[in-house]
Amino acid sequence: MNMNQQREAFHRSGMTAAIAIVIVFALAFSIFKPVDASAARLKDIASFSGVRHNELVGYGLVVGLAGTGDGTSSTFTLRSMSNMLEKMGVEADPDNLKPKNVAAVMVTAKMPVSSRPGSKIDITVSSLGDAKSLLGGILLVTPLKGLDGRVYAVAQGSLTIGGFATSGEAASAQKNIPTVGRIPGGAVVERGVPFKFNSQHNMTVNLSVRDFGTTMQVVNKINASMGGDYATAKDISTIELALPDQFRGNMVPLMASLENLDISPDGKARVIVDEKTGTVVLGQDVRLSKVAVAHGNLQIVISESQDVSQPGPFSDGTTVVTPETDLAINEQNKPLMLMEGATLQELVDGLNAIGAAPRDLISIIRALKAAGSLHAEVEVI
Repeated sequence: MNMNQQREAFHRSGMTAAIAIVIVFALAFSIFKPVDASAARLKDIASFSGVRHNELVGYGLVVGLAGTGDGTSSTFTLRSMSNMLEKMGVEADPDNLKPKNVAAVMVTAKMPVSSRPGSKIDITVSSLGDAKSLLGGILLVTPLKGLDGRVYAVAQGSLTIGGFATSGEAASAQKNIPTVGRIPGGAVVERGVPFKFNSQHNMTVNLSVRDFGTTMQVVNKINASMGGDYATAKDISTIELALPDQFRGNMVPLMASLENLDISPDGKARVIVDEKTGTVVLGQDVRLSKVAVAHGNLQIVISESQDVSQPGPFSDGTTVVTPETDLAINEQNKPLMLMEGATLQELVDGLNAIGAAPRDLISIIRALKAAGSLHAEVEVI
């Protein structure tokens, strides 16, 4: 190697080392760069056309139960057992069958559009009759059909139950729901959905957040990352994406980069009220105008008792039972509290200053909304 070749090799090695250093610094910056706590990935708030599940359902029998199956009143279970035995060459009268170790069940599954024949999917098995428990049962071969009536998968296997039920003459015990079980990988796909993901020329992005600002944020992020006007908003939560020529027939690399875009979702200010449990959830953007609030609990306690009045000795009187009622009224007298909330913390502090219980907050929030002081949408679930 002459002097010029050595000098060229030295410069080449130096450039390679410099490029490696730049890549290391770039990776370090991407790892340790600050992340917005309110940001979410696009794949967490949106769904993409062609990426979905297909619902499957089937009817089958679970056998091997320890006397916790359907009773003789379940006529469809008796007929199913008779039909199954006839297909196996055994003649059986439905009236003579005892289905206490057998249960009729519905089998449901979600098959991804990417499933191909031979792949396995999880299934859920639910009792259809009056079975007490499916513990220890085995699901017999059950075809799973789609909405078009075609068989897409076949299910069979031993059930896993997350509960139990036992009873005696005078007591019983139960944990969770023993009439629903699962079989991980319990169905084998026999027919795939005739859909090719890479054959699409346009992609539709459906956002779970219904907000114009969030939709335009996604459009701008996609166009900035792709370097062109490829994404357009069709409505409040739908984005149409035109695929560049270099990604047609090979959409996976494009989707892998787009689904990790950081988006800061926005939406209406909302207060969620669950009256069944007394739960109140306040959104971050809930605001409260200046208002004076007084909330006092009214408690009325009524107790009934029976008093026996005895007549005097050697008198002609009779014993009389007279009812007595004790009535107590307790009303809290709380002063007016001036409340105003420009931030969520100020609103929470104002509500806590009233000293109301969660169920009292439900009444206060409704009154604030009726007064026009609460600037949020109140949703009761």
